[in-house]
Amino acid sequence: MLIDSHAHLDDRRFDKDRDRLIKSLKELGVDLVINPGADLNSSIKAVSLSEKYDNIYAAVGVHPHSAKEMDESTIEILKSFTNREKVVAIGEIGLDYYYDNSPRDIQQKRFIEQLNLAKEVDLPVIIHTREATKDTFDILKEAQDGSLEGVMHCFSGSVEMAMEYIKLGFYISLAGPVTFKNARVSKEVAKAVPLDKLMIETDAPYLTPEPYRGKRNEPFYVRYVAGTIAELRGISFEEVAKQTSENTKKLFRIS
Repeated sequence: MLIDSHAHLDDRRFDKDRDRLIKSLKELGVDLVINPGADLNSSIKAVSLSEKYDNIYAAVGVHPHSAKEMDESTIEILKSFTNREKVVAIGEIGLDYYYDNSPRDIQQKRFIEQLNLAKEVDLPVIIHTREATKDTFDILKEAQDGSLEGVMHCFSGSVEMAMEYIKLGFYISLAGPVTFKNARVSKEVAKAVPLDKLMIETDAPYLTPEPYRGKRNEPFYVRYVAGTIAELRGISFEEVAKQTSENTKKLFRIS
């Protein structure tokens, strides 16, 4: 069975068929889905989904796009969710200098606050980084006191950077772009990262893999990510599915 380690099933694009889709996942070979928050509202929705469906787990956090919306109460509100049984991470959090929807100094401040929260409540983190490689790495390195663990969500960096994150104690997660024909760097990462440090995801409804590129992404399509990685590594689909599922359960402490 497969695990989609990152999908936004709370997104409004699933409003018309969310229940049917979630209930059909096990029949389609997807055992579990981790649904991270992107702001307080989506974090609340993620927790609600996790409590309604056995096969959904939640993460709570504020994405860098929404960092400017945070205030001094936000961390306490996020913290209040972390005692829920199926809240398994703080995320997605990080830095995004591509869109710069929030000022960079604010992104950094709120990123550090949420990393500190994760350490306080002993939960792993789900990291978003775009066009902010150095600052993201430097902040994570500074925060790493031996207790911080997490995953680099939808990783798009180099093999060398992936290995640095692994040394820092993080998993590398690959999504739909690894299936794209021109995704040379992602394919190199898929071959190079140790299998016991690799996770797979869809980031649904975004980043739809081939052959469905251009349509709404769904957790079921994580099989195309797994299939591409298996082909690139010259191993079986089943081996990729089994190991990435084990990795996801280990990181998020799902029994």
